[in-house]
Amino acid sequence: MEEVKMQKFLNWLEKVLTPLAKIIGENKYLIAIRDGFLISTPLLIVGSFFLLLANFPIPNWNEIISPILGDNWEALMSVPASASFDVMTILAVVGIAYSLGRQLNIDAIQSGALALMSFFILTPFTTQFTPENTTQVYDVTSLPLKWMGSSGLFLGMIIALVSTRIFAAVIHRGWTIKMPEGVPPTVVKSFEALIPSFVVVTIMFVINWLVSLTSMGNLQDVIFTFLQTPLLSLGNTLGAMIIAYLFLHFFWFFGINGSSVVGAVFNPVLRALSVENMQAFKDGHQIPNIITGQFQDMFATFGGGGSTLSLIIVMVLFCKSQRVKKLSQLSLVPSIFGINEPIIFGLPIVLNPIILIPFALVPTINIIISYFAMDWGIVPYTNGIQLPWTTPPIISGFLVSGWQASILQALLIVLGMAIYYPFIKVMDDQYLREENEAEALETEEIDFDTFDFDEI
Repeated sequence: MEEVKMQKFLNWLEKVLTPLAKIIGENKYLIAIRDGFLISTPLLIVGSFFLLLANFPIPNWNEIISPILGDNWEALMSVPASASFDVMTILAVVGIAYSLGRQLNIDAIQSGALALMSFFILTPFTTQFTPENTTQVYDVTSLPLKWMGSSGLFLGMIIALVSTRIFAAVIHRGWTIKMPEGVPPTVVKSFEALIPSFVVVTIMFVINWLVSLTSMGNLQDVIFTFLQTPLLSLGNTLGAMIIAYLFLHFFWFFGINGSSVVGAVFNPVLRALSVENMQAFKDGHQIPNIITGQFQDMFATFGGGGSTLSLIIVMVLFCKSQRVKKLSQLSLVPSIFGINEPIIFGLPIVLNPIILIPFALVPTINIIISYFAMDWGIVPYTNGIQLPWTTPPIISGFLVSGWQASILQALLIVLGMAIYYPFIKVMDDQYLREENEAEALETEEIDFDTFDFDEI
């Protein structure tokens, strides 16, 4: 009876979550945001590498390197980081518009360039400057790095999507200049984009003019004050992180890539919070945020969704069935680097109610313990350094948050093992009985001396 009720509940849950995941997973705008950020990710990781070298977390690092590279080596090492993080919104605008343009079957390069121009139209080209020994503040005409970095990220995402959508709508209506046959394709494309680009730029100009009539003065301040700041405040909470991860693991339970579905909505917030930490770390200021992309990648899960590295270690050390042991041996090395599809679909975890509880519980406990360890000052906040998501635990903790984080990661992995142990042992015992029964059937021999052939 209980099994029937459980199956009905799982069927209901699948009916609710699968269509939702399909809607989110196939949404062109969320896909564009996801893929647009992927374009800038390698550049941010490279920039982080140089920032990490400038601030490597071992004692007397500066004294070790200064004799080799000179006294100014830290400032020089920080330049690649500034060249990526300080202009990350520019990279995101181009990447998102390019991705959406490809999905809408229009010129993707032109979409990216037009989105960037639209973003610049709506961005004030002034920076406030106060000379030394004075209190007078001057507005200096310049490209404001404040809005090129994390502060302008949300407006950048919106403008990339809106400008590209308008650009595509005008093109699909046929409002373009038609060139005669024989004209080179590049010339044809440039003239086709002329009228749609004019429409987009005009709309952006009107928006900028209307906003300039208000007390806010520009759209950057409007979006930052009324949208980005509240969203970052909401995302930078323990409750938001737990809810996001519960949904993420429910999606995985039904074989849907929960990281992609939930990440499409949540990752832009985490990325902005990470950049705030990185900027503070680079400038030597107090790091502001606990919840960041690094917190998610390095402390919520180890070995992929469900923190299955703990599960696999238990399988290797304590399980006896051949099915589980061989699967764990094949899955161990990929899991160390954050790849756990072999265990997700091989054990399986998908549609397996026995494993669902620890699969969702272990990451949730990891998040809660890590949050309070940082909130209470036991472990430093993450420094915003962008590491590849395949960086193994212990190493990743040390690089983003010091030796205290490495110890925390090790303890969380062991705690996860303790939680997973009774659940996987239930499955292991079941598989072991099935293997013994199969082996008994295969080895059973017919006694021909007692067999009566006359009855045939």
